[in-house]
Amino acid sequence: MNIVLFDNPTTRKRLLPFTFTRPVAEIRVGILTIADKWSKRLDENISYLTESYLSKKFPLQTDEENIYIDGALCPTEALIREIKSLNDNRGLKIGDSVIAFKSKNKIDSWDSLNAHLDACEECSEEVEMIDVPWKIFQQNRAQLELDYVLLTDGRTSAEISDPYTKVYGKEKIFIEDGADIKAAIINAETGPVYIGKNVTIQEGAMIRGACALLDNSYVNMGAKLRGDNTIGPYCKVGGEISNSVFIGYSNKGHDGFLGNSVIGEWCNIGADSNNSNLKNNYAKVKIWSYDREGFVNTDQQFCGLMMGDHTKCAINTMFNTGTVTGVSANIFGAGFPRNFIPSFSWGGPQGVSTFSVKKAFEAASIVFDRRGKEFDDTEKEILNHIFEETSKFRNWEK
Repeated sequence: MNIVLFDNPTTRKRLLPFTFTRPVAEIRVGILTIADKWSKRLDENISYLTESYLSKKFPLQTDEENIYIDGALCPTEALIREIKSLNDNRGLKIGDSVIAFKSKNKIDSWDSLNAHLDACEECSEEVEMIDVPWKIFQQNRAQLELDYVLLTDGRTSAEISDPYTKVYGKEKIFIEDGADIKAAIINAETGPVYIGKNVTIQEGAMIRGACALLDNSYVNMGAKLRGDNTIGPYCKVGGEISNSVFIGYSNKGHDGFLGNSVIGEWCNIGADSNNSNLKNNYAKVKIWSYDREGFVNTDQQFCGLMMGDHTKCAINTMFNTGTVTGVSANIFGAGFPRNFIPSFSWGGPQGVSTFSVKKAFEAASIVFDRRGKEFDDTEKEILNHIFEETSKFRNWEK
């Protein structure tokens, strides 16, 4: 059975800026990406039906029998049973959108897939769909708990050898091999704590569940991880973090507060930077929507920073409630920057200019090299496409 996770174009636009650089199913919520959740539960390889400019990095692979699944769907056992029971050329829908379809024919576009809507019946199961950015942190605890069971069931955790580390709720802590933990406080009484391979937790760090620290991540001295956090692979974090998701390869190594936020890959948050996650009047937070090309009401009282891939901010940056940044922005300067910062912005409250593609490539090449990766032509083509696609939002260029 060949599994293809597809992007619904409307959902993809709603999930920008994170889907500028990845298919919907490559978003991390809980411990795993959505794609990894399907792969592990179905024990199958996954491929993607996504935007053409992303398809070289995330290719589509088809076989004699294919099941196409909406990449925004988080799997459940009930939903998997319903999908597995589909006959050939039959599917499931929610409203006027296909969410799953079984076909022996290759389908290589969303329009071709959704043309089979009449062959689909309404899905009878409740589904969890990550279809707006704030759901990434909103659903992080629930998905983390499910992923924890999936990854640890029947396995034995490594032990903490350090005598100065204090643990509460040991039965809900799972540690992979190679973790280095010194003089930390880990409290899993409020939710599970998953510690991946070769994670480093330095002296004085305080970690409260639910929390996931993925492979090769660092928690710096004195950090305060308050709960419902996911720190993706190769991330370095410090300061105070609450109910936030780092997708991977990003740093917030210093003091400062981050709450109810999502940080993409290859980002860096400068020392003593902070974000607001609650308005002074306790009103529901509005954030920029690429789908509407305007601000929409999240219906959330707590909503912080949505930072697209490759974006950096300088020391002491202050982000307002519900700020959205695009890809490859460089943010600096005293005061609060706008709560929508377009891709390839350079500057802050005192003024903004365009961060050139050439300089973006130079910066990306350096940070990739620091993690033992190559910033190759495929990555350059993706950033180049995003630069052109987002030019309409850089109104200072007009």
